[in-house]
Amino acid sequence: MSPNDGTVAGTGEFRLIEAVTAGRKQPETTLLGPGDDAAVVATPDGRTVVSTDVLVQGVHFRLDWSSAEQVGRKAVAVNLTDIAAMGARPTSVLMGFACPPDTETALVTELTQGMWAEADRAGVGIVGGDMVRADQIVISVTALGDLGGREPVTRSGARPGDVVAVCGRLGWAAAGLAVLGRGFRSPVSVVNAQRCPEPDYEAGIRAADGGATSMIDVSDGLLSDLGHIATASGVGIDVRTADLDVSSRLTEVGTALGADPLKWVLTGGEDHAFAATFPPFGDLPEGWSEIGVVTMPDSGVTVDGKRYGHDSGWQHWR
Repeated sequence: MSPNDGTVAGTGEFRLIEAVTAGRKQPETTLLGPGDDAAVVATPDGRTVVSTDVLVQGVHFRLDWSSAEQVGRKAVAVNLTDIAAMGARPTSVLMGFACPPDTETALVTELTQGMWAEADRAGVGIVGGDMVRADQIVISVTALGDLGGREPVTRSGARPGDVVAVCGRLGWAAAGLAVLGRGFRSPVSVVNAQRCPEPDYEAGIRAADGGATSMIDVSDGLLSDLGHIATASGVGIDVRTADLDVSSRLTEVGTALGADPLKWVLTGGEDHAFAATFPPFGDLPEGWSEIGVVTMPDSGVTVDGKRYGHDSGWQHWR
């Protein structure tokens, strides 16, 4: 391929890396950014919270459904919410990127622009990574975070009697996926929720400061992810549907598609909202809403006191 054919093969590895990193701002926690064998990142707390997510074309995103910029934003967002769900503040990310040699350079630069934009929204820097050849586009993001002196909020601290609460929208990404799967592109607000989540990265810190006993990022579906808390904590969790926010927009989309919007709220993934448990007495942090209660030990997750009769959320290899 010629050097000027507009593909990553024509651009070359090092010129491509230069194109996606040059002139980018870094936060104060980045002591040494891209360009060396490894980055150097400050860890004021003395502990580092670390998480990795992988997004595969055709599984986690489709470029006929989403722009490259939206895919880039999503790749960063889904990872930073894992850091926030520990009660930590995200500080930096590293990117692994693989693609076929005939991938257009413009697509890669647009995708990384989205990554930088979401990183900037969260106040973090992209401090390094790697680019390699592959048969399809694969994006791997590793995120780092700082606890700021707090103890991490894990999945294993819920206690019977605790309040179950959520922060963020639920069901919107699943509704957007259903719309796209039918070949439609509107309503845009619902479709864009699937294309790119907009998590509140401060929600986890507010929860930690508010005494959260357990917390999780809702990525695979509310019931499925609450199930992880129930299992790790050895408790049961009951969700009250009357307290869930089933928006009028989801109801409209459900009516148009012949689908149950409550099922999207209960089992739909990729919203990257947060679910947590709190002591039963006291006010919930800003933005958090009560939706249920932690029940007797090892009783699983129920909805209005009964077992849910459908799949509870997304699972790979199923």
